[in-house]
Amino acid sequence: MASHARQLTFDELETPLRDTTFVVVDLETTGASAEADAITEIGAVKIRGGEVLGELATLVDPGRPVPPHIVELTGIDSAMLVDAPRIERVLPAFLEFAHGAVLVAHNAPFDTGFLRAAARRCGVDWPAFTVLCTVKLARRVLTRDEAPSVRLSNLARMFSATTPTHRALDDARATVDVLHALIARVGNLGVHSLTELVDYLPDVTPQQRAKRALAASLPRSPGVYLFRGPSDEVLYVGTAVDLRRRVRTYFTGSETRGRMKEMIGLAERVDHVECATALEAGVRELRLIAAHTPPYNRRSKYPLRGWWLTLTDEAFPRSTVVRTPVPGALGPFRSRTAAADVAATVAEFTGLRTCTTRIARRSEHGPACARRGIGGCPAPEGLSADAYAANAERVRRFYAGLDAAPLTAMTTRIDELSAAGLYESAARLRDRTREVAEAATGLARLRSLVELDEFVVARPDGSGGWEFAVVRAGRLAAAGLAPRGTPPMLTVESLVRGAQTIVADDGPLRGATREEAALVLRWVSAPDARIVAASSPYRSLVAGPGPWTPWCARAKTARDAAAPPVPAGEVS
Repeated sequence: MASHARQLTFDELETPLRDTTFVVVDLETTGASAEADAITEIGAVKIRGGEVLGELATLVDPGRPVPPHIVELTGIDSAMLVDAPRIERVLPAFLEFAHGAVLVAHNAPFDTGFLRAAARRCGVDWPAFTVLCTVKLARRVLTRDEAPSVRLSNLARMFSATTPTHRALDDARATVDVLHALIARVGNLGVHSLTELVDYLPDVTPQQRAKRALAASLPRSPGVYLFRGPSDEVLYVGTAVDLRRRVRTYFTGSETRGRMKEMIGLAERVDHVECATALEAGVRELRLIAAHTPPYNRRSKYPLRGWWLTLTDEAFPRSTVVRTPVPGALGPFRSRTAAADVAATVAEFTGLRTCTTRIARRSEHGPACARRGIGGCPAPEGLSADAYAANAERVRRFYAGLDAAPLTAMTTRIDELSAAGLYESAARLRDRTREVAEAATGLARLRSLVELDEFVVARPDGSGGWEFAVVRAGRLAAAGLAPRGTPPMLTVESLVRGAQTIVADDGPLRGATREEAALVLRWVSAPDARIVAASSPYRSLVAGPGPWTPWCARAKTARDAAAPPVPAGEVS
């Protein structure tokens, strides 16, 4: 059965409390276990702005005897329930009654636990209600001196409310009075909307709550936000589809990270940059993090740091790990060890020597020079200078994304090991080969993008208009929107004329950072993306490593499933 209610949107959460519809519910049951016991009575009161809009009350046949101690407590015995409807009939009526409202209960986990269990047994989807617990609210509002106990009967006496009787409707009416009294209390603390009430309930530090005003002036649009500290230093940079909504979450109980709470304690103000699209926001976030290196950002602070593989310039070249992305290098790798592992696997299947290179995992088979630390040593024994030069050229082309011969050699060996029944050896080689292939295919896909001097792409904005991105050498040069009814090509022409000038270099990514190029690539590769203009064909070389992407996916699946190695087969 479809859901009878829906979760409130953020705009609805902004509704003032006086305009919010609440349904206050109370249950009587055969016991305390939602799984082992059943509901015997439901009482509910719908209210808005202090006015009662309706009431619902019904006994429910639990399908089992009512225990004597429950009869003594509630006065509901099995004889009273003989002609009562079963929960299968009652629950849909309650969900319809509560549709679109905030669900309120005293000790809400108990009541909602029984209702959820009943919905599950009836095959009904439980709606994503916003739930308010008056026990939790009372404990947040009232001091221990005022209310040593927050039992409903105690609070009812304290607020001169309807007297609870352990009957569902009476107790729901008492909870309504308690709710109104508690809302009046929090109103004096500046809580006037459902959003503020929901934010007020969790365990939020006073510092977090006191700084909610930092989000008040932010727009409801995509962009980047920057938390700034006492000396105007940037503490943290983030991106959001809705700036005000995202920043506001830092001042609520939904923010549980200790580092972020510490950051909020230091923050003095929040700057923002409005962006036309989410892509522009993501790119600006990366650039601002790189520019300011905020102490509370854990990623993207050093986008140019990385490790690359290239060949040395000597008579018998070898792979070497470098920091600088030189032309034709393979990378970037997150660590030197990862780069060295790939170098070792490539050397094993291409005949390159490995001396003077830090290899984290030694080749198990292929030729390797035994003399480590000596530059300019000869080719491996049994290999002529011409043959070695040919091997080095294959590796150079592989690193440059022009050839996939080393991968073919690796997968051929995987097939041989599998055919010989050496499945464990084949699986180990499969995983090592995947490391090499993923490094090569990832760079090949980025190279296809960065090779374009200019690339204009459009995507639907979901409202009948278009989002545009002008990409130059793998970097976002301009972004904009053409709302529905606006001639899109006029927007494109304006964006291209005003786009950032990009000076590319001769490195493997032409000066772009891997993170920005990867972010742009994901956006332009989306199924709904449309190419508007390109300075040259957007392509991936068939002979290069790019077509090996499907093989990498199959190899990963095989590893995760502990399955036999993936045969090489067709990689295109």
